[in-house]
Amino acid sequence: MQGGNLAIFGNQQNIHMMRKLAVFFPGILLGLSICSAQVPQKLSSSEVYHSLEKLNFLGTALYIAAHPDDENTRLISYLSNELKARTGYLSITRGDGGQNLIGSELRELLGVLRTQELLAARKIDGGEQFFTRASDFGYSKHSDETLKIWDKKAILGDVVRIIRKFKPDVIINRFDHRSPGETHGHHTSSAMLSIEAFALSNDNSSYPEQLTATDIWQPKRLFFNTSWWFYGSEENFEKADKSKMLRFDVGTYYPLLGLSNNEIASLASSQHLSQGFGRITSRGSENEYIELLKGDLPEDGELFEGINTSWSRITGGEAIGQILYGIEKDFNFTDPSVHLPKFLEAYKLIQGLGDSHWKQLKSEELENLILSVTGLYLEATASLPYTNPGNTEKIQIEALNRSNRPMTLNSVILTPESDVKNDGERHVLEENKKITLELDLKIPSEHAYTSPYWLSEKGSLGMYEVADANLIGQAETPKSFNAVFNLDINGTVVSISKPVVYKTSKPDKGELYEPFDVLPEATSRFIDKVMLFADDAPRKIPVIIRSNADNIKGQVELKVADGWKVSPSANTFEIANKGDETTVMFTLSPPSMESESYIRPVLSVNGKELTHELINISYDHIPRQSILLPSEAKIVRMNISKAGEHIGYIMGAGDEVPESLKQIGYTVHIVDPATIQAGSLSAYDAVVVGIRAYNVIDELKFKQSFLLDYVKNGGNLVVQYNTAGRWAGQFEGIAPFPLTLSNERVTDENSNVEILAKNHSLVNFPNSIGKKDFEGWVQERGLYFPNEWDPAFTPILSMADTGATALNGSLLVAPYGKGNYIYTGLSFFRELPAGVPGAYKLFANMLSMGKEKVNKETDIKG
Repeated sequence: MQGGNLAIFGNQQNIHMMRKLAVFFPGILLGLSICSAQVPQKLSSSEVYHSLEKLNFLGTALYIAAHPDDENTRLISYLSNELKARTGYLSITRGDGGQNLIGSELRELLGVLRTQELLAARKIDGGEQFFTRASDFGYSKHSDETLKIWDKKAILGDVVRIIRKFKPDVIINRFDHRSPGETHGHHTSSAMLSIEAFALSNDNSSYPEQLTATDIWQPKRLFFNTSWWFYGSEENFEKADKSKMLRFDVGTYYPLLGLSNNEIASLASSQHLSQGFGRITSRGSENEYIELLKGDLPEDGELFEGINTSWSRITGGEAIGQILYGIEKDFNFTDPSVHLPKFLEAYKLIQGLGDSHWKQLKSEELENLILSVTGLYLEATASLPYTNPGNTEKIQIEALNRSNRPMTLNSVILTPESDVKNDGERHVLEENKKITLELDLKIPSEHAYTSPYWLSEKGSLGMYEVADANLIGQAETPKSFNAVFNLDINGTVVSISKPVVYKTSKPDKGELYEPFDVLPEATSRFIDKVMLFADDAPRKIPVIIRSNADNIKGQVELKVADGWKVSPSANTFEIANKGDETTVMFTLSPPSMESESYIRPVLSVNGKELTHELINISYDHIPRQSILLPSEAKIVRMNISKAGEHIGYIMGAGDEVPESLKQIGYTVHIVDPATIQAGSLSAYDAVVVGIRAYNVIDELKFKQSFLLDYVKNGGNLVVQYNTAGRWAGQFEGIAPFPLTLSNERVTDENSNVEILAKNHSLVNFPNSIGKKDFEGWVQERGLYFPNEWDPAFTPILSMADTGATALNGSLLVAPYGKGNYIYTGLSFFRELPAGVPGAYKLFANMLSMGKEKVNKETDIKG
């Protein structure tokens, strides 16, 4: 968890509740169904009225923090649903440096997953979502380090750009800008950037290149969303000076929605499943406080006091407001379609506004209301989930008027190919009589592939590279194709755009909506992302080629660095059906000396060079995501030895360590905790407990005695890091001797490492570990180190961030009975998949503990 919210375990109960509520409140809870990001919105009369209230409030608020899950969903929902403000959340990063409780996605793939979880949360609490180009490079102890790695000038420019485009009247920071060094550097930095951007956004001389696409903007007020947590205790907060604070009771109940604000907030934050934030919904009165930092303090305690939030804030808006306020006052819940003529009258007036910002926003809101009150259903679907550049696809068009109001479908235009239209006829949309059309969509031969825009180019440690400045700030890549429905409704011309989506069904899930993607004709991948060679013996390397089109023929080559040799130089392949795969084999010969490099397949298909790997991320709570990354694998020639062969592995919160251990010749057996009983682990040379296993697997508290008996009887148990204070159930005893976990960590992956126990077998057998083995580490040294331990433990290593006290708890070992217990907070879950040689050698030594006197040492043959 990177933010300040509290996760409460209980996902299954929460998911059941969300599904139950979704039956009754589909408008608010659209994000809860499978692949729901594509599901057409259908509002009830009460939700139409709720949307009308929002339409008639012209105030905007922006919440700013550092990561996914940092946002206060209670306050975002309150701003959106109680105050009716247009509300946004700016997450400086996409959370790509965190961990994953539901799968193996890490780094940039985790960032994609968490982006979609944020979007799912916003669909529930009513907010909008924005990001900067900053990468979550891992925990940072100080804002100075953070802003240096992020490139402060560039990320500050992103915040300024988002403020200028979103135009918030009020900004609320999640974190305190006055506390550098006291908390996560990303947290403090997010607030510091907000403070600076508050003034710069209204300065013509600041980031002037942005002003070709937007205008300067000055927010009215800036707040800090404080709480007792920032004061150390509720008692301290009770005594604090609150003269510059506003207080809101965010537990308000919304009869129109049938939910309280904090219920909505709980459901929204529960979308952060990759961080274990599925939680029980809360109800009842609950206070939130915001402290004024910039601007004037509202005298009456109202957030938007003194800010014109009526239609009169726009030149020409008073006449629009007169119409829409009248509808709100006399709204017909039984038959909202009676308001259609007035809605259309207001719509025509909005089209004449000179303020392009409000014109676009309010046109879109009113278009959705027009659709809802008429029951007008518009849809454009493809028969396949993806296509290729240069193809022509059939798109099914559906239009259905479910009211008795007269309307005509004048045309349907598929964009970006604006010359593709319907049959040229105008179709009268009679009440409840569906019109279906089939249009040809030609995909431009140079059309970009579908993939997250921020991953299209190689970035730096702290920033993503985004070539198109217009995309900066956006949560995801804009949809490739849209159908524009040109309608005549009661004499008013209305154009409504709908994305082209893929619709299908499954017997166990019913109707499903998914994105319609553009993919290369073929992609390639390696089974192993890291390939280790312990000697110069050649190895067979499989390359898996996937066809994303029918009848694909081509050639594949492997590109390798000097010193490595590949045979044959090229292979041919042929795949008949879209979606099928074939495997081609190469022989790779390493150099005689130690070496690190990369190997890359290049496909030649129809005159094109294709170099991508396709990765699909698919979970029930988010839409399917297609990610195209450079297809490559790290190849490492290294000298490494091991003892023992069979390893039992208890999976924790999701990592790739088991696959990495297979790379160095171990046979890895995944152990289901439910099957652990007396003697069941005795066949293993070592047992490894995965990251955060004790945090997320309640079963382990019933199995710990068997694990410790395994050690006592001569086994070797390696326990990887767990987070302090987040135990499944009430379990504490993870070690045979007292051991206290802390939040201590070493975040600098290049920090100095001292070997404390130079004569200990853990750094001598079967591999000799030295300072060189701590070179090339990624993101961090380790996290959640123990800070207190029983004298039975021997600390092996000492390490420290610059200017910080050395920490000795990263790797502890204790003999217990005939065996050895090892606890480590070192981030092997990052280092092994990254192919760090020294990390492999040290892990092999941990698994080999106690076998110095047994002649089981085995040289790895690949």
